[in-house]
Amino acid sequence: MSLLSYRRVRKSFGTRVVLDSIDLEVDRGQVITLIGASGSGKSTLLRCTNLLEPIDDGEIWFDGVDISEPGRKPDPVRRRIGMVFQSFNLFPHMTVLENVTLAPRKVLGRHRRDADDRARAMLDRFGLADKADDYPDRCSGGQQQRVAIVRALQMDPEVMLLDEITSALDPELVGEVLEVVRGLRGQGMTMLLATHEMAFAREISDQVCFLKDGRIHEHGSPEQIFTMPARQETRDFLARVIASGRM
Repeated sequence: MSLLSYRRVRKSFGTRVVLDSIDLEVDRGQVITLIGASGSGKSTLLRCTNLLEPIDDGEIWFDGVDISEPGRKPDPVRRRIGMVFQSFNLFPHMTVLENVTLAPRKVLGRHRRDADDRARAMLDRFGLADKADDYPDRCSGGQQQRVAIVRALQMDPEVMLLDEITSALDPELVGEVLEVVRGLRGQGMTMLLATHEMAFAREISDQVCFLKDGRIHEHGSPEQIFTMPARQETRDFLARVIASGRM
């Protein structure tokens, strides 16, 4: 049984359909990458998965439970499905350590010392040990995004949703964040990520989904999508990506 299952998922904002009959299966330990132009529905699909947006029709199943049922409380779901956004969303008045330990203490009830010890160990693992007592504005963009990833991981999620996590970074900082994602893949983390980094998508993914106008027009292995796409829409998108120098 798939860990995540999307069944005919639809979502509109007013008269604009942003997700149109999405069907997708995500197995435990898989990395699924969503590609497509801005506005194709990638971020909305991730936000619906984390119950930040309700769907209009269809079902989203997680670990055998329909989490899209109306009235379902989102917090238990969000404890198991972590999300990292384009913007870092760190609290500027808190140190890095305070940002990273807030949710484990308040939501999971961890003792401060335990939360601090766990957080410092993970910050050290991601090359951020010397930033623990700094405020976010003393960190580079790449460091802040790594802190945001550490913050999500402190909740021990079963799934990580990564929404264009390099789009707000200067080009020279992208690599350090992508290296963290490579490490998570190596540990078997289930991930669903939206990205414009095509070379990275080709490297890290088990499956790639090309979205256009809120629909999955094509999905398959990285080899198939990037070298032998079956749909003209996919070929046109990749041609634009190549012309822009992003692949």
